[in-house]
Amino acid sequence: MQIAVTIDDLAFVAADAVARPVNAELRAMTPVMRRLEQAAGEGLLRQLHIHEPLDVGSAVVTPAGAVHAGLMIHAVVSTETERVSRDGVRRATTSALQRAHDFGVAHLAMAPFGLGAGNLDVEDAAQTMVAAIRAQAESRKAPEGVTIIVENDLELEAFRGAVARFWSER
Repeated sequence: MQIAVTIDDLAFVAADAVARPVNAELRAMTPVMRRLEQAAGEGLLRQLHIHEPLDVGSAVVTPAGAVHAGLMIHAVVSTETERVSRDGVRRATTSALQRAHDFGVAHLAMAPFGLGAGNLDVEDAAQTMVAAIRAQAESRKAPEGVTIIVENDLELEAFRGAVARFWSER
């Protein structure tokens, strides 16, 4: 598996699928993820209705709507009773990668999971996600490539640092 980190907008990245963190009702948790929902359009929002809240670590796959990717993977990182945690981010990242594998996704673009007000700091989120991606790379062939799409230089430095640490240990 190849892994990369870049500053970009998840709505415009060329990938087979995009993965984003959501709450138990499959709703965006940050302004960046709300912009992704808006870019995907009303078709995506109509597909996000669920009968019951999902557990942390669940992941749901839908068409990506008007976003460039073909699929969107929604990974639950918090619920009413379980706040964002390193373990929740690890489980959500693992589930998103498993769904990508199940759907034959070759290239997955992922937003950072667990960031936002009152959630993990960027170093914790980066280390947790990259460790989960590494574990996936050791056990499954797909996806062949993962690009973590960050929003700013602080996130870029943290995620690239985590990749350098975890990938050099392989």
